[in-house]
Amino acid sequence: MNMEHQSKTTLNHKEKAVSFLQLVASGKVREAYQRHIGPGFSHHNPFFPGDADSLMLAMEESAAQNPHKTLEVKLAIEENETVVVHSHVKQNPNDLGGAVVHIFRFQDDRIVELWDIGQSIPENSPNKNGMF
Repeated sequence: MNMEHQSKTTLNHKEKAVSFLQLVASGKVREAYQRHIGPGFSHHNPFFPGDADSLMLAMEESAAQNPHKTLEVKLAIEENETVVVHSHVKQNPNDLGGAVVHIFRFQDDRIVELWDIGQSIPENSPNKNGMF
């Protein structure tokens, strides 16, 4: 991301959302939460209870099981208090991975709500445009 116009100490919401995702993908889940998650955080992942601690523990478990996970941001869009990040996530180097969209809602410069939607990348697809 081009941060030339940004102060080195002040990140905009888009940069904070990307930082959160990169920290989580690299296994630094608690650091991601400490830096970016706000009070009253909730999420909409249907596989876990909707509180911050449940998702944080699930993210830590995923990081432990997939220590070579990568996340490559393809597009990030910020509008007011909402940020949308479209990424290519791979659990390991041999994984085709998936296209994942994270939607963040910010309040007082902290993430207070999160949605995530993912789609696996098929081995063979008739669509030659690809997923990115």
